[in-house]
Amino acid sequence: MVSCIDSRVPPEMVFDQGIGDLFVVRTAAPTVDDLVAGSVEYGPVEDATPLIVVLGHQRCGAVTAAVESIGHGHRLPSHLDVIVESIRPAYEQARAKGGDLIDQTVRAQTLQTVATLTADPALSPRIDTGELGVVGAYYSLDSGQVSVLSSSFKL
Repeated sequence: MVSCIDSRVPPEMVFDQGIGDLFVVRTAAPTVDDLVAGSVEYGPVEDATPLIVVLGHQRCGAVTAAVESIGHGHRLPSHLDVIVESIRPAYEQARAKGGDLIDQTVRAQTLQTVATLTADPALSPRIDTGELGVVGAYYSLDSGQVSVLSSSFKL
């Protein structure tokens, strides 16, 4: 599972799982770089984990900061600006779509992370053979509901 670092979204609680039941990689937004990709690969490659869930969520602070930074043309300090640049393509896609810019950026970022993982050389063969599925999901802080944005299952 790839989830946000936000303390309001602990994957074990969202999915009613115990400690040790999930492989969880938490990043801001959630974004993926080479280190995160390697961490995500571990479950399917080493332990035959059959599912990766990329979980975005309502009112994401990292996305909010990125949207404000891009919208106002100011850089965030230190490594935070790396997060902004990782989110920028999702922001541009969301801006073109219209609606709630932060919410649309969260959803676009989630789908971009799914696309990145689906194309990952260590994961894509497992997806193609049906050994692995990748799901993009959105968690509503208000309702506690998880909705599926995309899924890639070969049955």
